[in-house]
Amino acid sequence: MKCKLIILLFFASFSVFAQQVDVKALVREADEKMRGNSSTGTFSMTIERPGWSRTISMKSWSLGTEYSLICITAPAKEKGQVFLKRQNEMWNWIPSIERMVKIPPSMMMQSWMGSDFTNDDLVKESSLIKDYTHQLLGEEKIQGYDCYKIEMTPTENAPVVWGKVIMWVSKKDKLWLKAEYYDEDGFMVNYEIFSDIKKLDDRIIPCRMEMVPADKEGHKTIMIFEAMDFEVPLKEDFFSIQNMKKVK
Repeated sequence: MKCKLIILLFFASFSVFAQQVDVKALVREADEKMRGNSSTGTFSMTIERPGWSRTISMKSWSLGTEYSLICITAPAKEKGQVFLKRQNEMWNWIPSIERMVKIPPSMMMQSWMGSDFTNDDLVKESSLIKDYTHQLLGEEKIQGYDCYKIEMTPTENAPVVWGKVIMWVSKKDKLWLKAEYYDEDGFMVNYEIFSDIKKLDDRIIPCRMEMVPADKEGHKTIMIFEAMDFEVPLKEDFFSIQNMKKVK
């Protein structure tokens, strides 16, 4: 009886605590901290496979959640390729064959540049705020940081590919440190780990992101953010098909 009472008191106190935490605001702050209202930056992406790996260097520009542009700067084989996102559309400029390609919806879940990221990961038509409901599951320590563990489930008719997402946000600095992505049957498809916390421009953010498939041993993709500038003066017309051929 005493044990049952203790359990009931624990859940009652956690329920009160959960009501005091604005979970949606936590997710919004962690998401916005990583991209800002606008940004420019340089980063590298290393694709690791059993027996080999390769690294791609890039420059990026973004405006809100609707516009982004990525220019490949190395290696020589891919140098000059440009990817443009305008709202929920995606385009690819391939200078070696002087061809502009629109990525159709049927290819959104295919691998981007041979990595563990998909074309949909770049477009991110879904919104972590608008398209999901948020529930605080508890608290856990990740990489030495005390974190909130949050479950996000899609709202009805939301344009999302995941059955649910679980993310961990640090109490201090509201850093996004880990995420797990599940299919509609409840099986984990992949997970992300954010680390190497440091200051870039005006904010403290994780500068290393690993995307790891749950069922492919020895496979992962590592993003390293080398330099970032936030709240830069960018306009929508910068993110045009015409400009894809000019950026370097």
